[in-house]
Amino acid sequence: MDNKPLGGVLVVGPADSSRAFDARLFDMWEHPVDVCSGPDVKSLCPLLGGTGCAMFEAAHGIVFKLDLDRPQHRAILREYRELAGEQTPIRVMCTKEQAEHYASWLTDVEIWDHEPTTADLDGFAAEVEAADRGA
Repeated sequence: MDNKPLGGVLVVGPADSSRAFDARLFDMWEHPVDVCSGPDVKSLCPLLGGTGCAMFEAAHGIVFKLDLDRPQHRAILREYRELAGEQTPIRVMCTKEQAEHYASWLTDVEIWDHEPTTADLDGFAAEVEAADRGA
């Protein structure tokens, strides 16, 4: 087996998002984790601005916890899905109400409307590894 590190996981959300699940599990599973707090209210996400994002480019899986009530955040999610392709797993952490309200935006991602369990994270890591093999 080759010792190359597995593809990274990008966690996109408020600064406390890395506490929304135990990133140490991904470290243990050899998936590096990058955390992006998203653009502030007066800024545009570099992906939407066309300048790219190194953290997104390195990610083989994305956990998205930005506020779906903000149009720019929904646009970022759509951009991730379009640019990453179907092979990249994306999990969106949101409330059940948001999942219902924004269902048309969430058709091609998996929704976590709860704090992810170890089983959720393990399944996600397996999908990230599959995306690694396909890269």
